[in-house]
Amino acid sequence: MTEAATHVFDASLPTFEQDVLLRSKETPVLVDFWATWCEPCKALGPILEKLAGEFNGGFVLAKVDVDKEQQLAGYFQIKSIPTVMLVKDGKIVDGFPGALPEGQLREFLNHHGVLPKEAVVEEAEVATAADPHGEVVRLRALSHADPDRDEHRLELALALLNTGAVSEAEKLLDGLPANLSQDDRAIRARARLGFAALLADAPPATVLQAAIHADPGDLRARHLLGVRQIVEGDSQAGLEQFLEMLRRDRSYGEGLPRKALIDAFRIVEDADLVGIYRRKMASLLF
Repeated sequence: MTEAATHVFDASLPTFEQDVLLRSKETPVLVDFWATWCEPCKALGPILEKLAGEFNGGFVLAKVDVDKEQQLAGYFQIKSIPTVMLVKDGKIVDGFPGALPEGQLREFLNHHGVLPKEAVVEEAEVATAADPHGEVVRLRALSHADPDRDEHRLELALALLNTGAVSEAEKLLDGLPANLSQDDRAIRARARLGFAALLADAPPATVLQAAIHADPGDLRARHLLGVRQIVEGDSQAGLEQFLEMLRRDRSYGEGLPRKALIDAFRIVEDADLVGIYRRKMASLLF
């Protein structure tokens, strides 16, 4: 059973009070009224199920097929589908008609205080998380066990990047469907691939540092050193190199200093650090 499946169920009239209303007093329940013939439902449903898995019990998703549960749909006066309702403490607190994009769904949940729960991690998973190669092995097994789940392929691509397997990661990213290719993690991975490609024939950090020491205006060396530092996890040092490039010559390489900073902002996961350097970049540009 997938992570999402443990938090998704089909709701029906006979058990609705128990499964939805009473359950909502402990866990928020998102009720999705849908039908097999409804095209917007086909777009919304997978996103809701993905979020149910990601939130890991922060909410549960009750699916109501309006063709099979006409009486239940009539009870809630469903006029169009998809329609989504949020039930908390035994009451409907909010809802919306139509298919919202993932970002707005996240905002909707956050607005109502529906937050992800931390996953219960087994000892074996802790070990593989600490071992990038072990994580690749684990995710390969998941992908083979459930080949239709694109989420596993994205996670495998990210894990492969952590081990330096750039070519295989790129192939997996190229094969992702449109919805996942626009996922923040996929966009971040693409930026990392771009940085990794720049380092294919780049000198080691010590050589680049020596070049900058000999000529602080060597912006090519600064760029490659900054890329290497970002890729190797020294985010602040890398951002500082790109910022210094911007200070010295913003037009270098057809605007490369600004582009390098923007690409780095996609890669660096420390939101506070990114915010600081966004402001520094803006102060130099405007």
